[in-house]
Amino acid sequence: MTDYTARRELITNAWDAAWDRGEIEAFDSLLSPQYRRHGTRGAAQDRDTFKASVLSTRTAFPDLKTTIDDIVLEGDRAAIRWHSVGNHTGAFMGIPITGKRVEVSGATFARFQDDGIVEEFVTWDPRALLAALGIISLGQD
Repeated sequence: MTDYTARRELITNAWDAAWDRGEIEAFDSLLSPQYRRHGTRGAAQDRDTFKASVLSTRTAFPDLKTTIDDIVLEGDRAAIRWHSVGNHTGAFMGIPITGKRVEVSGATFARFQDDGIVEEFVTWDPRALLAALGIISLGQD
């Protein structure tokens, strides 16, 4: 039987340390060495590439705060609904500093194997980030 309380705590603690404080080594206790992250664009990331992307994001948004809104656990699966807020005070993906406060939200769907996440599918709308930075307009219908 899976200890959902321990799994929920593992997720929460690792996310808080890595996303909010930049302590990406916290992901080593959560993400399996075979970890793969599938996102809305590009090839899947391995654990090291994902950790590097978190650091890059935190460089651009050093006050980033990611809040887990919900965690649903069942069997070897976890669904995590989250939102992040931060100020754009560092270059990001070629976008010069805007100083703007941004908020994005999304969901992560994870599959555990033993005590670690081996695979995640992440969904969020990067257009919301670009719109908050003033790069694009989403327009209102």
